[in-house]
Amino acid sequence: MALRTRWQARLIDHGILACGTVFMVLPLYSLFAATTHGAGERLRPRLDLGSAALDNYQALLTTSAGFSGDITVVSMVWNSFLLGAGFAGLKVALSLLTAFALIYFRVRFASLIFSLLLLTLMLPLEARFLATYAVVAELDLVNTRTGLILPLAASGLGTLFFRQFLLTVPDALLESARLDGAGPLKFFKDILLPLSLPTAAALFLVLFVNGWNQYLWPVMVTSDENTYTLVRGMQYLGTSSLRGAMLAIFAVLPPALLVILFQRQVVKGLYDGSH
Repeated sequence: MALRTRWQARLIDHGILACGTVFMVLPLYSLFAATTHGAGERLRPRLDLGSAALDNYQALLTTSAGFSGDITVVSMVWNSFLLGAGFAGLKVALSLLTAFALIYFRVRFASLIFSLLLLTLMLPLEARFLATYAVVAELDLVNTRTGLILPLAASGLGTLFFRQFLLTVPDALLESARLDGAGPLKFFKDILLPLSLPTAAALFLVLFVNGWNQYLWPVMVTSDENTYTLVRGMQYLGTSSLRGAMLAIFAVLPPALLVILFQRQVVKGLYDGSH
């Protein structure tokens, strides 16, 4: 009886997972199916695949758009990658260094500083865009990749995860490093950094997806066509157009594949970092 109950519970669990998977994947599949039909047909969600998929995507990859002809899929993918990687890399580096300073140095009002960092989690990112844009404009960083990435580099969430992880590091490691004559930077480089790599990798992946999908900030800070990201390109071409729909497919696939391939590492790294 117990075996039968366990089998039924497992069947119900897998049924729920299957329904959730279909619920999440079906919209993306219906959008892809719509892009496989001829350009003359009305773009609408559908389940039947057309015969024009190869021609449509080949035309998308080989043609350019815009007044200057700088809007291409390759350039937009590259700009999205730079934004995602720069966004995630700077956030992870600054968060780790901030957590290291708050824990291993005698910083006055460290608890207050950490509380202020946590308060930023309650403030939507979009709420400070206007003030941030004014600073970027004063520094003459509009329409530059530096202006696109640098203002988004701080992260209270990353500091929280690294702080929680560093608190679990045994004090014996610090004492051993001091006995060996290692300074703070050597202790950080040789001991803390290797221990933090799983958490850093997991957080980098999550932040990369967040940076890849940024929309409002790239729209505000870039107007040159050679700096357009994929999300910015969808806004330019129109999400209701065939090319805009195909760009949506390109925009979704890389982050989805990364999460699917490294989901175990993400869960383990974030769990270790929060405990």
